[in-house]
Amino acid sequence: MAGKQALNIVKMKKMKQEGIPLSMLTAYDYPSAKIAEEAGIDIILVGDSLGNVVLGYDSTIPVTLDDIVYHSRAVARGAEHTFIVADMPFMTYHSSVSESLQGIRRLMQEGHVHAVKLEGGAEITDVVKATVQAGVPVLGHIGLTPQSVNQIGGYRIQGKDEADARRLMADAKALEQAGAFGIVLELVTEEVATAISKDLSIPTIGIGAGRGCDGQVLVYHDLIQYASPYFSKRFVKTYADVGGLIRSSIEQYVSDVKGRAFPAVEHVFSADDRVVESLESLYGQGKGQAQEQAKEKVESQS
Repeated sequence: MAGKQALNIVKMKKMKQEGIPLSMLTAYDYPSAKIAEEAGIDIILVGDSLGNVVLGYDSTIPVTLDDIVYHSRAVARGAEHTFIVADMPFMTYHSSVSESLQGIRRLMQEGHVHAVKLEGGAEITDVVKATVQAGVPVLGHIGLTPQSVNQIGGYRIQGKDEADARRLMADAKALEQAGAFGIVLELVTEEVATAISKDLSIPTIGIGAGRGCDGQVLVYHDLIQYASPYFSKRFVKTYADVGGLIRSSIEQYVSDVKGRAFPAVEHVFSADDRVVESLESLYGQGKGQAQEQAKEKVESQS
């Protein structure tokens, strides 16, 4: 997008102070990232949700660091003027700080992203601190954390009781103190997400967390209904049925090929007269005769 300047974490904090919401969207390849940038998106997330919507897994857990690096490179080529965040995948930042930083280094140097996202609260603050001290911006992620879905018992709404609300607030503050520049709140009750957003000096970005967050994020494929079958989600607003359009387009293509409606005359290339004469001398038929024979063949099959 000509003239667009990528956001940075200082500008994002200022946007929170001024009450300007942040728009965030996932993307996993060059064309989707380029289109998102052209549409004016503030932040692109190369999420481990690519496991579900691109790679065909039933969760984010099988996604590897190599997967994220590969897709991040493609996104970075498509969105050169947009702030890009990449997920650290399952179990790549839970062993030692040293090993965690090695993976983060790969995302920055090989994936060409601007920041990393880590799921978890107070328990990962050592990694957050070390990452920030190494010069890498960190986006936190609490609430429903898909990498921990087996531990928390499925895709359940978070913050429905007082104890859970207190835990989420404590995790958010711990991440802020550790140096995170923002926090994603996923599937958190609106009341709790609003309270957290008001209490923090860093922006919150909600997904299924209501209207009180400082920004919103959606999965690319959910926003444009690009899936088969597509399962609607209460917290998602779909803006187009791209999956249906693609399917009907391919169906029409198949029909045209079977019915010999494609390619039509406007899709073919013709040789000049000298080549036609050569064909006539070599194969005993000229351009006109060859076209007539093709026409007769189509008519005989219809």
